[in-house]
Amino acid sequence: MEYQVQENCLTIFLPKEVDHHNAEIIRQDADRVIENNHIKYVIFDFEQTEFMDSSGIGAIMGRYRIIRLIGGEVWAVHTNARIRKILTMSGITKIMQIYEEDQK
Repeated sequence: MEYQVQENCLTIFLPKEVDHHNAEIIRQDADRVIENNHIKYVIFDFEQTEFMDSSGIGAIMGRYRIIRLIGGEVWAVHTNARIRKILTMSGITKIMQIYEEDQK
């Protein structure tokens, strides 16, 4: 995973597969970065992501709960049709903004 911090915003560039193998790493790394850098906004970048299972949903939900406690926001960017469907079916789209660029 790659992480980028700009002021109080953390961008998490998610891998090709967000599954139980990667979800725990995302949780640990993101929580450390959020705490150490006083992060208020988290952006999940799905540009490279082709697959996500329930543990990936859990990792996103957990970061959402942390950020909401401090009055921040969470967004998703670069979601393809498959990822948008997973996010919608899981209910995450009700609590998290999905920024959609003009589709190719």
